[in-house]
Amino acid sequence: IIPEGVTTIGDNAFRLCENLVSIDIPDSITTIGDFAFMNCTDLTSIVLPNGVTYIGDSAFSGCSSLTSVVLPNGITSIGQQAFFACSSLTSVSIPDSVTSIGAHAFFNCNLTCVVIPDSVTTIKGWAFNGCTNLTDVYYTGSEEDWENISVDYSYNTTLFDATIHYNYVPEEE
Repeated sequence: IIPEGVTTIGDNAFRLCENLVSIDIPDSITTIGDFAFMNCTDLTSIVLPNGVTYIGDSAFSGCSSLTSVVLPNGITSIGQQAFFACSSLTSVSIPDSVTSIGAHAFFNCNLTCVVIPDSVTTIKGWAFNGCTNLTDVYYTGSEEDWENISVDYSYNTTLFDATIHYNYVPEEE
């Protein structure tokens, strides 16, 4: 349990804590550093509070038991390799504050569906590479909006091989 008042989970803070099963992150946290939870192989779910505005590169890379992640509305980009090789992660809903999805962000995840908001303007190379079970992409914008996203097509074919559902309206939680 991280106490209220702490604002940053620093780079490498819990890296290689292979027996870490759960973590209670307080609302005061605004930054998750690079490699912060890398290879925490027993971590199964994470809820990031709405105050989080930055998720570092490789922050959750290699969290192979991670099945659920709730991303906060405050983040504007998903760092490169942020969820790299989270092989148990089957779905993710990207908040509408996000404008950029980094290279290798969801590389080798077991995603079957993803919700992408029309706020996204950039999808970097390999972002969804290896997501061989990705069948559905729910996009909140129009087909024309989708075509205007700056996409590095390098190994993002699984994203474009999926069925893209335009004008998707997420359910309120």
